[in-house]
Amino acid sequence: MRDGINRRQTLQMGAVGAAGILVGGVGLSQTGLPWTAGSLGSTPNSGRELVQPAELRSRDGVLRTELVASRTEVDIAGVAGRMLTYNGSVPGPTWILRPGDRLEVRLVNNLDEPTNVHTHGLAVSPEGNGDNPFLSIGPGENFDFRFDVPADHPTGVFWYHPHHHGSVPDQVFGGLYGTILVQDEHEAPSPRDRVLVISDVTLSSDGAVAQVSHAQTMNGREGELLLVNGQSQPLLSARPGELERWRVVNACTSRYLRLAAPGQDIWLVGMDSGHERTPRPVDDVLLAPGNRADLLVRMRRGTGELATLGYDRGRGMMGMVGSGDLSGPATLATLVVDGDDLPIDGRVSAQRIPDRDLRDRGPDNRRDITMTMGMQGMGAGMVFGFDDRPFDGERTDQSVTTGTVEEWTIRNPTTMDHPFHLHVWPMQVVEEHGRSVDEPMWRDVVNVTAGGSIKVLVDFARHPGRSVYHCHILDHEDAGMMAVVASGG
Repeated sequence: MRDGINRRQTLQMGAVGAAGILVGGVGLSQTGLPWTAGSLGSTPNSGRELVQPAELRSRDGVLRTELVASRTEVDIAGVAGRMLTYNGSVPGPTWILRPGDRLEVRLVNNLDEPTNVHTHGLAVSPEGNGDNPFLSIGPGENFDFRFDVPADHPTGVFWYHPHHHGSVPDQVFGGLYGTILVQDEHEAPSPRDRVLVISDVTLSSDGAVAQVSHAQTMNGREGELLLVNGQSQPLLSARPGELERWRVVNACTSRYLRLAAPGQDIWLVGMDSGHERTPRPVDDVLLAPGNRADLLVRMRRGTGELATLGYDRGRGMMGMVGSGDLSGPATLATLVVDGDDLPIDGRVSAQRIPDRDLRDRGPDNRRDITMTMGMQGMGAGMVFGFDDRPFDGERTDQSVTTGTVEEWTIRNPTTMDHPFHLHVWPMQVVEEHGRSVDEPMWRDVVNVTAGGSIKVLVDFARHPGRSVYHCHILDHEDAGMMAVVASGG
């Protein structure tokens, strides 16, 4: 069923993120029980005003920046936590671009392991020093990335994070992520724009990022600390009638978020690189890992909360792996709306040009792709892959012809939901679980429910080269649920 049909339906979307280096507080443990920073011997840092990350804007068509990846001591739940950071903060700075811009990033790797940078959702070249997931920047090395954003690139919320195979979940879980906003000159700012990066992490008693168990990696790890812009249960203050723009990124490695702000009026503007023709009223929004969302929120007087209502994403091997509730309910932030009323304007009714529709032309080719996982042997754990093959970076799994449009059916016969992510080439969703999608619906992360299927159209008109598709439960990706797609002549 198409997301966003009415206010009672759950939408899949992704969160736009923002930062601040304060982390702490209350989340849900892997057992589903409330967890507090008291287990670190400290009081949570909840109730502080939400901090926005630093912003870097392009000038004269270029955004040039240095991104330093390092292990940094930051204030986490009142203790000196040791997280992975970009430029010393969790999350990293927000990059603000326009279509046609060039993004130049010098990555400085001060970690003790290899890393790289993936510009998640940007339709840019996967080759050379572009959005190349096969690059490996070693400890102590620097590397200059260059991303040329097409002049007709859609606006929206995107993000960046490491994508070095073998360490992706550890590095994202540890704190390496930041937001990218692509905006055009016609976009009118709201009275208050907020970037909200939602993430989670687990800390050991000494403040280090905790190691995860085998069962947690098989299910997909979920952190005990649930954070917004690196803070635990921050305070969002506003005036009655104020119209806010929330750019949300789900930067969790595995956790699904069903966002709600009871008592507030919320409209969906867009998800990933897709847009609603007219902002659509919603009650709650489901964000699979890696999705982003663009929301308008009309603030109503009173005290409330931004929460995740919980989502059942299934279990590995009929519940045999791990125990307890995954992606359970929790409070994310406190909303306090008071003061003088602001006048109401009509901007939420503004229309935009519809997104393009690939159904105007028939697909040049059709493919079936199946997510697979199964037991390797007694005590050996599960094997993850596509079409019963685990990831091999030297193998090309799908060869496509540049300039064609393909129809892909992605099937999930497993007992867990899996969010399917395709790099570089965005997907138009045309069918969800046997039901047609009426309006153009563009995503780069699509949740495929347990036992379900999704049908998408992919335009390979440009950006030839090799890239990947994978499950965005990052532990599953690292365990083998990733494959190589190559576009060429």
